[in-house]
Amino acid sequence: MNEHSFSPTLPRSFTALAASNLAAQSAEQLSLAAVPLVAVLALGAGPGEIGMLAAVQTLPFLLLSIPLGLLADRMPRRRVMVASEALRALSLVALLGLVASGHAGIGWLAVLGFVGAVGTVGFTVAAPALVPALVPRELMARANGRLELARSAAYAGGPALAGALVAWAGASAAFVLAAVLSASAVLLLGRLSEPPRAPAPARHALLEIRDGAHFAWRHPLLRPVLLTGVAWNISWFVLQAAYVPYAVRSLGLSTQAVGVTLGCYGAGMVVGALLAARVVGAMAFGRAIQLGPAVSVLAAAAMVGTLALPSGVLAGLSFFLFGAGPIIWTITTTTLRQSVTPGPMLGRVGSVFLTVNAGARPVGATLGGVIGSLWGEPACLWLALAGFALQAGVILTSSMNGLRRLPAPVV
Repeated sequence: MNEHSFSPTLPRSFTALAASNLAAQSAEQLSLAAVPLVAVLALGAGPGEIGMLAAVQTLPFLLLSIPLGLLADRMPRRRVMVASEALRALSLVALLGLVASGHAGIGWLAVLGFVGAVGTVGFTVAAPALVPALVPRELMARANGRLELARSAAYAGGPALAGALVAWAGASAAFVLAAVLSASAVLLLGRLSEPPRAPAPARHALLEIRDGAHFAWRHPLLRPVLLTGVAWNISWFVLQAAYVPYAVRSLGLSTQAVGVTLGCYGAGMVVGALLAARVVGAMAFGRAIQLGPAVSVLAAAAMVGTLALPSGVLAGLSFFLFGAGPIIWTITTTTLRQSVTPGPMLGRVGSVFLTVNAGARPVGATLGGVIGSLWGEPACLWLALAGFALQAGVILTSSMNGLRRLPAPVV
Protein backbone atom coordinates (compact mmCIF):
# COMPACT_ATOMS: atom_id res chain seq x y z
CA MET A 1 0.00 0.00 0.00
CA ASN A 2 1.06 3.64 -0.28
CA GLU A 3 1.89 6.00 2.53
CA HIS A 4 -1.83 6.48 3.24
CA SER A 5 -1.94 2.90 4.53
CA PHE A 6 -0.51 4.32 7.74
CA SER A 7 -3.09 7.10 8.01
CA PRO A 8 -4.14 7.95 11.59
CA THR A 9 -7.76 7.53 10.45
CA LEU A 10 -7.28 3.81 11.06
CA PRO A 11 -8.61 3.25 14.61
CA ARG A 12 -6.28 2.52 17.50
CA SER A 13 -7.81 -0.92 18.03
CA PHE A 14 -6.95 -1.84 14.46
CA THR A 15 -3.37 -0.64 15.02
CA ALA A 16 -3.15 -3.04 17.97
CA LEU A 17 -4.47 -5.81 15.75
CA ALA A 18 -1.87 -5.04 13.07
CA ALA A 19 0.98 -5.00 15.61
CA SER A 20 -0.14 -8.28 17.14
CA ASN A 21 -0.43 -9.76 13.67
CA LEU A 22 3.15 -8.73 12.87
CA ALA A 23 4.50 -10.38 16.03
CA ALA A 24 2.45 -13.55 15.53
CA GLN A 25 3.38 -13.90 11.86
CA SER A 26 7.07 -13.33 12.66
CA ALA A 27 6.99 -16.06 15.30
CA GLU A 28 5.32 -18.45 12.88
CA GLN A 29 7.76 -17.78 10.05
CA LEU A 30 10.81 -18.19 12.30
CA SER A 31 9.62 -21.58 13.47
CA LEU A 32 8.44 -22.76 10.05
CA ALA A 33 11.87 -21.96 8.58
CA ALA A 34 13.88 -23.36 11.50
CA VAL A 35 12.10 -26.72 11.78
CA PRO A 36 12.99 -28.09 8.29
CA LEU A 37 16.56 -26.82 8.67
CA VAL A 38 16.87 -28.75 11.94
CA ALA A 39 15.29 -31.78 10.28
CA VAL A 40 17.67 -31.73 7.28
CA LEU A 41 20.90 -30.75 9.03
CA ALA A 42 20.57 -32.48 12.41
CA LEU A 43 18.35 -35.43 11.55
CA GLY A 44 19.24 -36.08 7.90
CA ALA A 45 15.67 -35.68 6.68
CA GLY A 46 14.89 -35.92 2.96
CA PRO A 47 11.88 -34.91 0.83
CA GLY A 48 9.68 -37.61 2.37
CA GLU A 49 10.27 -36.46 5.95
CA ILE A 50 10.04 -32.76 5.05
CA GLY A 51 6.79 -33.41 3.21
CA MET A 52 5.42 -35.33 6.20
CA LEU A 53 6.34 -32.47 8.56
CA ALA A 54 4.64 -29.92 6.32
CA ALA A 55 1.57 -32.14 6.00
CA VAL A 56 1.17 -32.60 9.77
CA GLN A 57 1.71 -28.89 10.44
CA THR A 58 -1.06 -27.98 8.04
CA LEU A 59 -3.61 -30.63 9.07
CA PRO A 60 -5.22 -28.29 11.67
CA PHE A 61 -6.28 -26.01 8.82
CA LEU A 62 -8.21 -28.91 7.33
CA LEU A 63 -9.59 -30.33 10.57
CA LEU A 64 -10.22 -27.27 12.73
CA SER A 65 -10.74 -24.21 10.51
CA ILE A 66 -14.52 -24.58 10.34
CA PRO A 67 -15.07 -25.38 14.06
CA LEU A 68 -12.87 -22.42 15.03
CA GLY A 69 -14.67 -20.22 12.49
CA LEU A 70 -17.97 -21.12 14.15
CA LEU A 71 -16.41 -20.31 17.53
CA ALA A 72 -15.30 -16.91 16.21
CA ASP A 73 -18.89 -16.15 15.17
CA ARG A 74 -20.29 -17.22 18.56
CA MET A 75 -17.87 -15.54 20.99
CA PRO A 76 -15.65 -12.42 21.05
CA ARG A 77 -13.08 -12.77 18.29
CA ARG A 78 -10.36 -11.14 20.40
CA ARG A 79 -10.75 -13.91 22.98
CA VAL A 80 -10.31 -16.55 20.28
CA MET A 81 -7.12 -14.84 19.11
CA VAL A 82 -5.62 -14.56 22.62
CA ALA A 83 -6.22 -18.25 23.39
CA SER A 84 -4.89 -19.31 19.98
CA GLU A 85 -1.68 -17.32 20.19
CA ALA A 86 -1.03 -18.47 23.76
CA LEU A 87 -1.24 -22.07 22.53
CA ARG A 88 1.31 -21.35 19.81
CA ALA A 89 3.66 -19.75 22.35
CA LEU A 90 3.49 -22.88 24.51
CA SER A 91 4.32 -25.10 21.54
CA LEU A 92 7.36 -22.95 20.73
CA VAL A 93 8.63 -23.20 24.32
CA ALA A 94 8.29 -26.98 24.11
CA LEU A 95 10.19 -27.03 20.79
CA LEU A 96 12.94 -24.98 22.39
CA GLY A 97 13.21 -27.44 25.25
CA LEU A 98 13.53 -30.42 22.90
CA VAL A 99 16.14 -28.81 20.67
CA ALA A 100 18.19 -27.48 23.58
CA SER A 101 18.18 -30.89 25.32
CA GLY A 102 19.11 -32.77 22.14
CA HIS A 103 15.93 -34.85 22.18
CA ALA A 104 14.39 -33.43 19.01
CA GLY A 105 13.14 -36.05 16.57
CA ILE A 106 10.97 -36.01 13.47
CA GLY A 107 8.00 -37.25 15.48
CA TRP A 108 8.24 -34.56 18.13
CA LEU A 109 8.79 -31.85 15.51
CA ALA A 110 5.58 -33.01 13.81
CA VAL A 111 3.50 -33.16 17.01
CA LEU A 112 4.53 -29.72 18.25
CA GLY A 113 4.17 -28.30 14.76
CA PHE A 114 0.58 -29.55 14.78
CA VAL A 115 -0.12 -27.92 18.16
CA GLY A 116 1.36 -24.60 17.05
CA ALA A 117 -0.67 -24.71 13.85
CA VAL A 118 -3.88 -25.03 15.87
CA GLY A 119 -3.04 -21.62 17.31
CA THR A 120 -2.34 -20.28 13.84
CA VAL A 121 -5.76 -21.43 12.63
CA GLY A 122 -7.62 -19.69 15.45
CA PHE A 123 -5.72 -16.43 14.95
CA THR A 124 -6.10 -16.54 11.18
CA VAL A 125 -9.86 -17.17 11.28
CA ALA A 126 -10.64 -14.46 13.82
CA ALA A 127 -8.43 -11.60 12.58
CA PRO A 128 -10.07 -10.94 9.15
CA ALA A 129 -13.54 -11.40 10.65
CA LEU A 130 -12.71 -8.64 13.13
CA VAL A 131 -11.59 -6.06 10.55
CA PRO A 132 -15.09 -4.91 9.41
CA ALA A 133 -16.00 -4.29 13.06
CA LEU A 134 -12.93 -2.10 13.62
CA VAL A 135 -12.78 -0.01 10.43
CA PRO A 136 -15.40 1.60 8.14
CA ARG A 137 -16.06 0.08 4.71
CA GLU A 138 -14.10 2.76 2.84
CA LEU A 139 -10.96 1.87 4.82
CA MET A 140 -11.36 -1.91 4.66
CA ALA A 141 -9.04 -2.45 1.69
CA ARG A 142 -6.44 -0.16 3.31
CA ALA A 143 -6.69 -2.10 6.58
CA ASN A 144 -6.31 -5.44 4.77
CA GLY A 145 -3.31 -4.04 2.93
CA ARG A 146 -1.70 -3.02 6.19
CA LEU A 147 -2.27 -6.46 7.70
CA GLU A 148 -0.74 -8.04 4.63
CA LEU A 149 2.19 -5.62 4.72
CA ALA A 150 2.88 -6.71 8.31
CA ARG A 151 2.64 -10.35 7.27
CA SER A 152 4.92 -9.65 4.33
CA ALA A 153 7.56 -8.16 6.60
CA ALA A 154 7.45 -11.35 8.67
CA TYR A 155 7.84 -13.50 5.57
CA ALA A 156 10.72 -11.31 4.37
CA GLY A 157 12.70 -11.38 7.60
CA GLY A 158 11.68 -14.68 9.20
CA PRO A 159 13.32 -17.29 6.92
CA ALA A 160 16.56 -15.34 6.46
CA LEU A 161 16.80 -14.64 10.19
CA ALA A 162 16.06 -18.27 11.02
CA GLY A 163 18.78 -19.45 8.63
CA ALA A 164 21.29 -17.02 10.13
CA LEU A 165 20.40 -17.92 13.73
CA VAL A 166 20.62 -21.66 13.04
CA ALA A 167 23.99 -21.20 11.32
CA TRP A 168 25.51 -18.82 13.89
CA ALA A 169 23.96 -19.72 17.23
CA GLY A 170 22.08 -22.99 16.73
CA ALA A 171 18.40 -23.77 16.41
CA SER A 172 17.69 -22.88 20.05
CA ALA A 173 18.22 -19.17 19.33
CA ALA A 174 15.59 -19.22 16.58
CA PHE A 175 13.02 -20.84 18.86
CA VAL A 176 13.79 -18.44 21.74
CA LEU A 177 13.07 -15.45 19.51
CA ALA A 178 9.93 -17.07 18.07
CA ALA A 179 8.55 -17.75 21.57
CA VAL A 180 9.22 -14.17 22.67
CA LEU A 181 7.45 -12.79 19.60
CA SER A 182 4.46 -15.06 20.13
CA ALA A 183 4.13 -13.97 23.76
CA SER A 184 4.37 -10.34 22.62
CA ALA A 185 1.46 -10.91 20.25
CA VAL A 186 -0.69 -12.06 23.18
CA LEU A 187 0.19 -8.93 25.16
CA LEU A 188 -0.55 -6.64 22.21
CA LEU A 189 -4.02 -8.13 21.87
CA GLY A 190 -4.72 -6.76 25.33
CA ARG A 191 -4.76 -3.26 23.80
CA LEU A 192 -7.47 -4.22 21.31
CA SER A 193 -11.01 -3.07 22.06
CA GLU A 194 -13.62 -5.17 20.22
CA PRO A 195 -17.07 -3.65 19.71
CA PRO A 196 -19.83 -5.76 21.27
CA ARG A 197 -21.92 -7.91 18.95
CA ALA A 198 -25.54 -8.88 19.29
CA PRO A 199 -25.85 -12.53 20.36
CA ALA A 200 -26.64 -14.85 17.47
CA PRO A 201 -29.88 -16.89 17.58
CA ALA A 202 -29.31 -20.33 19.06
CA ARG A 203 -29.04 -22.89 16.26
CA HIS A 204 -27.42 -26.28 15.84
CA ALA A 205 -23.71 -25.97 15.06
CA LEU A 206 -23.98 -28.10 11.93
CA LEU A 207 -26.71 -25.83 10.53
CA GLU A 208 -24.54 -22.76 11.06
CA ILE A 209 -21.56 -24.44 9.45
CA ARG A 210 -23.74 -25.51 6.53
CA ASP A 211 -24.92 -21.93 6.02
CA GLY A 212 -21.35 -20.64 5.79
CA ALA A 213 -20.28 -23.37 3.37
CA HIS A 214 -23.36 -22.89 1.15
CA PHE A 215 -22.83 -19.15 1.00
CA ALA A 216 -19.17 -19.47 0.00
CA TRP A 217 -19.82 -22.15 -2.64
CA ARG A 218 -22.94 -20.66 -4.21
CA HIS A 219 -21.70 -17.09 -4.49
CA PRO A 220 -20.66 -16.55 -8.15
CA LEU A 221 -17.60 -14.49 -7.18
CA LEU A 222 -16.42 -16.53 -4.19
CA ARG A 223 -16.63 -19.97 -5.83
CA PRO A 224 -13.84 -19.38 -8.41
CA VAL A 225 -11.68 -17.94 -5.63
CA LEU A 226 -12.16 -21.15 -3.66
CA LEU A 227 -11.25 -23.38 -6.62
CA THR A 228 -8.21 -21.30 -7.52
CA GLY A 229 -7.06 -21.46 -3.91
CA VAL A 230 -7.19 -25.25 -3.87
CA ALA A 231 -5.01 -25.60 -6.97
CA TRP A 232 -2.58 -22.87 -5.85
CA ASN A 233 -1.98 -24.31 -2.40
CA ILE A 234 -1.53 -27.89 -3.60
CA SER A 235 1.04 -26.67 -6.12
CA TRP A 236 2.80 -24.43 -3.61
CA PHE A 237 3.26 -27.23 -1.08
CA VAL A 238 4.47 -29.66 -3.71
CA LEU A 239 7.19 -27.09 -4.35
CA GLN A 240 7.82 -26.46 -0.64
CA ALA A 241 8.24 -30.16 0.13
CA ALA A 242 11.10 -30.39 -2.36
CA TYR A 243 12.78 -27.01 -2.13
CA VAL A 244 15.01 -27.20 0.98
CA PRO A 245 16.61 -30.56 0.12
CA TYR A 246 16.78 -29.49 -3.56
CA ALA A 247 18.48 -26.21 -2.67
CA VAL A 248 21.04 -27.89 -0.40
CA ARG A 249 21.83 -30.93 -2.55
CA SER A 250 21.32 -29.76 -6.15
CA LEU A 251 21.86 -26.00 -6.02
CA GLY A 252 24.64 -26.31 -3.45
CA LEU A 253 23.29 -23.53 -1.23
CA SER A 254 24.45 -23.06 2.36
CA THR A 255 22.03 -22.90 5.27
CA GLN A 256 22.15 -19.12 5.26
CA ALA A 257 21.70 -18.95 1.48
CA VAL A 258 18.62 -21.19 1.69
CA GLY A 259 17.19 -18.79 4.25
CA VAL A 260 17.91 -15.83 1.98
CA THR A 261 16.16 -17.39 -1.01
CA LEU A 262 13.14 -18.24 1.14
CA GLY A 263 13.23 -14.67 2.44
CA CYS A 264 12.85 -13.40 -1.13
CA TYR A 265 9.26 -14.60 -0.89
CA GLY A 266 8.65 -12.15 1.91
CA ALA A 267 10.54 -9.40 0.10
CA GLY A 268 8.24 -9.91 -2.88
CA MET A 269 5.24 -9.73 -0.57
CA VAL A 270 6.47 -6.41 0.84
CA VAL A 271 6.97 -4.94 -2.63
CA GLY A 272 3.59 -6.26 -3.79
CA ALA A 273 1.82 -4.88 -0.72
CA LEU A 274 3.45 -1.47 -1.19
CA LEU A 275 2.40 -1.37 -4.86
CA ALA A 276 -1.05 -2.91 -4.35
CA ALA A 277 -2.97 0.37 -4.16
CA ARG A 278 -1.52 1.64 -7.44
CA VAL A 279 -1.95 -1.71 -9.18
CA VAL A 280 -5.56 -2.11 -8.07
CA GLY A 281 -6.33 1.50 -8.99
CA ALA A 282 -4.92 1.03 -12.48
CA MET A 283 -7.19 -1.86 -13.52
CA ALA A 284 -10.61 -3.37 -13.00
CA PHE A 285 -11.03 -5.00 -9.59
CA GLY A 286 -11.52 -8.43 -11.17
CA ARG A 287 -8.31 -8.08 -13.18
CA ALA A 288 -6.42 -7.18 -10.01
CA ILE A 289 -7.68 -10.41 -8.46
CA GLN A 290 -6.47 -12.39 -11.50
CA LEU A 291 -2.99 -10.86 -11.44
CA GLY A 292 -1.58 -13.01 -8.64
CA PRO A 293 -2.41 -16.39 -10.20
CA ALA A 294 -0.92 -15.26 -13.52
CA VAL A 295 2.33 -14.13 -11.88
CA SER A 296 2.52 -17.45 -10.02
CA VAL A 297 2.92 -19.26 -13.36
CA LEU A 298 5.94 -17.08 -14.18
CA ALA A 299 7.38 -17.78 -10.73
CA ALA A 300 7.02 -21.55 -11.13
CA ALA A 301 8.65 -21.36 -14.57
CA ALA A 302 11.63 -19.53 -13.03
CA MET A 303 12.06 -22.32 -10.46
CA VAL A 304 11.94 -24.98 -13.18
CA GLY A 305 14.59 -22.90 -14.95
CA THR A 306 17.05 -23.72 -12.13
CA LEU A 307 17.13 -27.30 -13.46
CA ALA A 308 18.93 -26.00 -16.57
CA LEU A 309 20.72 -23.14 -14.83
CA PRO A 310 21.41 -24.04 -11.16
CA SER A 311 21.36 -20.66 -9.48
CA GLY A 312 20.38 -19.36 -6.08
CA VAL A 313 19.64 -16.02 -7.74
CA LEU A 314 17.07 -17.59 -10.07
CA ALA A 315 15.51 -19.49 -7.16
CA GLY A 316 15.33 -16.24 -5.22
CA LEU A 317 13.66 -14.52 -8.18
CA SER A 318 11.08 -17.30 -8.26
CA PHE A 319 10.22 -16.81 -4.59
CA PHE A 320 10.14 -13.03 -5.07
CA LEU A 321 7.52 -13.40 -7.82
CA PHE A 322 5.56 -15.86 -5.69
CA GLY A 323 5.37 -13.15 -3.06
CA ALA A 324 4.78 -10.06 -5.19
CA GLY A 325 1.85 -11.26 -7.29
CA PRO A 326 -0.21 -13.36 -4.86
CA ILE A 327 -0.10 -10.70 -2.11
CA ILE A 328 -2.35 -8.56 -4.31
CA TRP A 329 -4.61 -11.60 -4.67
CA THR A 330 -4.79 -11.91 -0.88
CA ILE A 331 -5.61 -8.24 -0.32
CA THR A 332 -8.26 -8.07 -3.04
CA THR A 333 -9.95 -11.41 -2.34
CA THR A 334 -10.06 -10.75 1.41
CA THR A 335 -11.69 -7.37 0.78
CA LEU A 336 -14.12 -9.00 -1.67
CA ARG A 337 -15.08 -11.66 0.87
CA GLN A 338 -15.59 -9.09 3.66
CA SER A 339 -17.75 -6.98 1.36
CA VAL A 340 -20.11 -9.67 0.08
CA THR A 341 -20.43 -11.72 3.29
CA PRO A 342 -22.94 -10.81 6.05
CA GLY A 343 -21.15 -9.75 9.24
CA PRO A 344 -22.49 -12.51 11.52
CA MET A 345 -21.21 -15.10 9.04
CA LEU A 346 -17.67 -13.75 8.49
CA GLY A 347 -15.96 -16.27 10.74
CA ARG A 348 -17.62 -19.28 9.14
CA VAL A 349 -17.14 -18.11 5.55
CA GLY A 350 -13.53 -17.20 6.29
CA SER A 351 -13.02 -20.65 7.81
CA VAL A 352 -14.32 -22.27 4.62
CA PHE A 353 -11.62 -20.44 2.70
CA LEU A 354 -9.00 -21.60 5.20
CA THR A 355 -10.22 -25.16 4.86
CA VAL A 356 -9.99 -25.25 1.07
CA ASN A 357 -6.87 -23.06 0.80
CA ALA A 358 -4.71 -24.11 3.70
CA GLY A 359 -6.49 -27.45 4.06
CA ALA A 360 -5.31 -28.35 0.56
CA ARG A 361 -1.73 -27.99 1.76
CA PRO A 362 -1.38 -31.44 3.37
CA VAL A 363 -2.39 -32.89 0.01
CA GLY A 364 0.33 -30.91 -1.75
CA ALA A 365 2.94 -31.59 0.92
CA THR A 366 2.22 -35.33 0.93
CA LEU A 367 2.16 -35.44 -2.87
CA GLY A 368 5.46 -33.56 -3.00
CA GLY A 369 7.01 -35.91 -0.45
CA VAL A 370 5.90 -39.02 -2.37
CA ILE A 371 6.90 -37.67 -5.79
CA GLY A 372 10.24 -36.44 -4.42
CA SER A 373 11.00 -39.79 -2.80
CA LEU A 374 10.12 -41.77 -5.93
CA TRP A 375 11.44 -39.57 -8.74
CA GLY A 376 13.45 -36.83 -7.06
CA GLU A 377 13.03 -33.12 -6.48
CA PRO A 378 13.03 -32.09 -10.20
CA ALA A 379 9.77 -34.03 -10.71
CA CYS A 380 8.21 -31.93 -7.94
CA LEU A 381 9.22 -28.72 -9.70
CA TRP A 382 7.57 -29.80 -12.95
CA LEU A 383 4.43 -30.97 -11.15
CA ALA A 384 4.19 -27.63 -9.34
CA LEU A 385 4.44 -25.74 -12.63
CA ALA A 386 1.55 -27.76 -14.07
CA GLY A 387 -0.56 -27.04 -10.99
CA PHE A 388 0.10 -23.30 -11.14
CA ALA A 389 -0.90 -23.27 -14.81
CA LEU A 390 -4.18 -24.97 -13.85
CA GLN A 391 -5.06 -22.46 -11.11
CA ALA A 392 -4.40 -19.53 -13.45
CA GLY A 393 -6.72 -21.07 -16.01
CA VAL A 394 -9.54 -21.37 -13.46
CA ILE A 395 -9.56 -17.71 -12.42
CA LEU A 396 -8.79 -16.26 -15.87
CA THR A 397 -11.90 -17.94 -17.33
CA SER A 398 -14.21 -17.10 -14.40
CA SER A 399 -16.90 -14.49 -13.75
CA MET A 400 -14.15 -12.28 -12.34
CA ASN A 401 -13.67 -10.99 -15.90
CA GLY A 402 -16.76 -8.77 -15.56
CA LEU A 403 -16.01 -7.35 -12.10
CA ARG A 404 -15.14 -3.68 -12.56
CA ARG A 405 -15.27 -2.54 -8.92
CA LEU A 406 -15.81 -3.83 -5.38
CA PRO A 407 -19.41 -5.09 -5.05
CA ALA A 408 -21.91 -3.30 -2.83
CA PRO A 409 -21.91 -4.40 0.83
CA VAL A 410 -24.26 -7.06 2.11
CA VAL A 411 -26.68 -5.84 4.75
